[in-house]
Amino acid sequence: MTQPGHRGLRRLYSRGSPFNESAPNVNVTSMRDTSPRSAFFQVAGAYCSDSAPRDGSMKRRDFVTLLGAAMVALPLAAQAQQPVVPRVGYVWSGVRGTDVYYQTGFRQGLADLGYVVGRNLLLEERYAEGKPERVPVLIAELLSLNVDVLVTPGTPASQAAQRATSTVPIVCMSGDPVRAGLVASLARPGGNITGLSQLSGDYGVKWLELLKEAAPKVHRVAVLWNPDNPTTANQVELMQRAAPGLGLELIALSVRLAEIDNSFAALGESGLDGLVVTDDPSLIPLVPRLIALTAERRMPAIYPLRDSAQRGGLMSCSANLFKLWQRAAGYVDRILKGARPAELPVQQTTDVTLNINLKTAKALGLDIPITLLAGADEVIE
Repeated sequence: MTQPGHRGLRRLYSRGSPFNESAPNVNVTSMRDTSPRSAFFQVAGAYCSDSAPRDGSMKRRDFVTLLGAAMVALPLAAQAQQPVVPRVGYVWSGVRGTDVYYQTGFRQGLADLGYVVGRNLLLEERYAEGKPERVPVLIAELLSLNVDVLVTPGTPASQAAQRATSTVPIVCMSGDPVRAGLVASLARPGGNITGLSQLSGDYGVKWLELLKEAAPKVHRVAVLWNPDNPTTANQVELMQRAAPGLGLELIALSVRLAEIDNSFAALGESGLDGLVVTDDPSLIPLVPRLIALTAERRMPAIYPLRDSAQRGGLMSCSANLFKLWQRAAGYVDRILKGARPAELPVQQTTDVTLNINLKTAKALGLDIPITLLAGADEVIE
């Protein structure tokens, strides 16, 4: 097997010795090996052709000079050949550790496509720790690192990224990216944004229907939502319209930082007999507290994430976020390979999961209908 550093020599000899007058002319420059291994020989060749004594002798001082020049050339040649490693930025408005589907689904998707984080892909992750006002600052920080792609879960974070750059490609995860003004249309996004739509605006009414089916006696239902998130605002609007037809009265409670304590106080008051938690990232850190509160108040509740039911919540209904994040990795891969976001259609999810915790239902005195259990993807006993 011919070593890379000798490729040029092999090609020379295959066409005859350059010192043979009958040998064809050979363009040595066009065949020059640029590998680090050949750097020493290039320096030596330059020295020998111009500086070496004609009698073939070499003084010790000359040899040391030659060796020093070669030692400088080797790392420079190696550095010149190092491939550029793409850099992907990610910003999460919630608390570090609560983005479990990103950490599993997205990273699995990257691995399936041949990426090894830290080796052939750099992943810059930033967390707002439940303080949405920090998101623009974190995005600016990522842009200063010259990331090749921005990944933004949630409509507010995606809108902040949209305001920050019109050139860096953005892969968003949004309930309704068209309604939020992130893309011109699902088929032709335009601009520098593409990604996935959860269509979670449609989930709001479904949450009410499921809650009513599981707990027919509920009447006054609290809805926790983020007024600054267009997706959850749309959910609440649709739920308000549908509530009378289901025999429900809706009480919307804000989860803005300045209002969250008042909202929890309202949940503790008598008169509320059901709870819907919308799918805003800022609500995820509150789920354990909400599960404990609803258990204490014996209040049926439905959540937007699968692990909420696994952790003791009555029910959860949402898109399959693990699969969504796997698909997000595919968008990043295509963009890194040269695709333009404007030409990548936004994908809509049709994979919705329903999870029911029968242990919690029993503690609440609920008898879940067989029809509802039959439609569940997971029943926890």
